[in-house]
Amino acid sequence: MKHDRYFALGAAAALAVGLVACAPTAPEPGESGGTAGPSEETLSIGTTTDVVNFNPVLGNSRTDSWITNLMYPHLLSIGDDGTKEAHVATEWGYVDDTTGYYEIRDDLTWSDGEPLTAEDVAWTLNAVKRDQAPGTFYGQLGNLDSAAAVSETRVELTLTQPDSSIVEEIGFWGVVVPQHVFEPQGSIAEFANDGTDGGWVGMGPFILSDFQVGQHYTLERVEDYPLIDGGIPGPAEVVYRVYPDVNTEILALQSGEIDVIANALPPAQVEQLSSAEGLQVIEAPGLGYAHLVYNMTKEGLDDVLVRRALAHAVDYEAIRTVVLQGQAVSTGSSALMPVLAKYYDDSVREYEFDPELSRSLMEEAGYAADANGAFPVSFRLIYSLQDSVTSQWAQMVQDSAAEAGITIELQGTERNTYLSMTNEGDYDIYAGNFAIMDDPVTNFALSYLPDGAINYTYVDDPQLNALIEEGMVTFDEDEKISIMREANKIVHEQVYDNIMYTQNLFFAASDEWAGFISKPSELLSIVNPLSLASAHPAE
Repeated sequence: MKHDRYFALGAAAALAVGLVACAPTAPEPGESGGTAGPSEETLSIGTTTDVVNFNPVLGNSRTDSWITNLMYPHLLSIGDDGTKEAHVATEWGYVDDTTGYYEIRDDLTWSDGEPLTAEDVAWTLNAVKRDQAPGTFYGQLGNLDSAAAVSETRVELTLTQPDSSIVEEIGFWGVVVPQHVFEPQGSIAEFANDGTDGGWVGMGPFILSDFQVGQHYTLERVEDYPLIDGGIPGPAEVVYRVYPDVNTEILALQSGEIDVIANALPPAQVEQLSSAEGLQVIEAPGLGYAHLVYNMTKEGLDDVLVRRALAHAVDYEAIRTVVLQGQAVSTGSSALMPVLAKYYDDSVREYEFDPELSRSLMEEAGYAADANGAFPVSFRLIYSLQDSVTSQWAQMVQDSAAEAGITIELQGTERNTYLSMTNEGDYDIYAGNFAIMDDPVTNFALSYLPDGAINYTYVDDPQLNALIEEGMVTFDEDEKISIMREANKIVHEQVYDNIMYTQNLFFAASDEWAGFISKPSELLSIVNPLSLASAHPAE
């Protein structure tokens, strides 16, 4: 079976559906959240990074997604438990095991007045596939042969092989772009979409009008957005302002310079800001996890004994208590998180923090400690300096590993540099977070197949590959659950991933604004398109 579905960079997931699935119809205008109607106010939002790509099929960073999601729609949205929900698509599913479909709304127009039709959807899918546009979107399309608009509102997907996840996967992670704007630009993979050719055309609640790198990104309201009550977004403008870190964002929020912080709050700040006058803290469900990944192409880390030694040299409970302030829970060191209740297997237990066991494992792997108890090996761990939580627990990982005689060198970098190093495999240990990991089959394929887009371990395990591939073509839910639990045990036993915790996230905003609609993860949270379109000055 081919693995090329997962070549592109990025992270993705989609909830598996039945062979002939039929989703609920899209909510009528007004069912997506209340709004007090349009105002003339500007909603200012803080972020800690600049946009890297204005082309939504290429973007990988959070800020890329936050900005482009306000202009380019997804076919599907997501619920708190990972269930996919109607958005541009009103129905979706499978005609047979190699043919998928979407029915889309007929009342949407691009900001230049052109209608959004099934032709836009089909063209976007085919262009991303044809031009191999590097990004999250392309990572979903390996089993897509072609897409065709069979009517103005129906798109059908022809698949190269059965794939029980691809329809919802593409629907949630993929975007729709205007064919009449993007097609004349040539390759969709090379179109910068940076506004230099006359601005932007989108179908979201806001359209980018101006930006200054390192300073701000200004988006103006559109006057026709049928996905919310009344059809007109609340804020007249949304302005993303760039700050060096989340602590500076918090000061800006407290001073009234901004109204919302897009980044999740550090756990230590949640209680403090919850009781602060003039502020509100809003909780968003977590469908992702924090983890450590050991690069098996690096010396020593190809040995499972060394990986196990490292896994047993982390004090997970201390990290969750001290750094996360009790706001995180263990997954049992399992990639099948408790929130995925049907798949979760409580027989898979968290790696016990045991420095002496780590030492024994290192000795079994052939390493001898010196007179000071240190083994002659050092591993370089990378993390993003903009991630204040990971920055804290990375230090704790270094300290607890030292108790086991293992040296870990910390390398914190600016986020975009960190992402580049990650993509290039420039690390021994990767410390980070995946925002939304809601479909086990897709998650495992992306994370553990040889050509998986986020296979940061560089694992190629034939037994694991076979199980993941079997899960991909299995439409029976009970069979799929059994297959993925078996795959998860291999990941755990071989330490192909070290899942540390999952947590709900908290976001801060001024109480002078109301109407926010919380969605799972930091990617969506309260800055998702429906939320910002529904926001309005509090009465």
